[in-house]
Amino acid sequence: ALQNLLNLEHLPHRIECFDISHTMGEATVDSNVVFNDEGAVPSQYRRFNITDITPGDDYAAMHQALTRRFKRALEDGIMPDLLLIDGGQGQITQARDVLSHFNIQSVALVGVAKGVERKAGEETLILPDGSHIKPGVDSLALQLIQQVRDEAHRFAITFHRNTRSKGFASTELTGIKGVGEKTAEKLLKHLGSVKKLKEAPEEEVIKLIGQSAAAKLFASPAFAK
Repeated sequence: ALQNLLNLEHLPHRIECFDISHTMGEATVDSNVVFNDEGAVPSQYRRFNITDITPGDDYAAMHQALTRRFKRALEDGIMPDLLLIDGGQGQITQARDVLSHFNIQSVALVGVAKGVERKAGEETLILPDGSHIKPGVDSLALQLIQQVRDEAHRFAITFHRNTRSKGFASTELTGIKGVGEKTAEKLLKHLGSVKKLKEAPEEEVIKLIGQSAAAKLFASPAFAK
């Protein structure tokens, strides 16, 4: 049904979808999920931390993630048959530019734009030439696209929440005089969270970051024992 809807020459055996997530432009991440003939392939999912862009610039974020993905694709030879982008014409333009830059012509490209009321079945599919398709709620092809798009969204949101949580935790630690970013990162990487850090034995913390830094940490009001 998807092959017929998009007039594809071959069955899309490998489908990839990209979705951007952030909070007011902060902690921007991009998810890349993969589906094959049997469904989702989580072992091949990818996550991209987006850096060096203007906060909230989703177009730049998508361009960066796609550039990184297809630069790697040219190296390992793993290409999707169909590339889905969660977004409208602007996002499709970014994807088209990246594929053109790498001279990739074998990948079919489709944007998935939510309807005005954002209801399932109201999505509009946007093709690289600017034409639109609105398959409708009963379309089996659209139902498959929705499943892939929803998984990309779920994966992006989960990754973003984790990234944001780590960022907030790191900021909480670096706000303590004498605790720098590297020390905070080391503590969080080893112990997992600020809560677990507060519960950890002093000897373990000292072993991780040394007597001097640990003393400053323990002296702060939040960590005083």
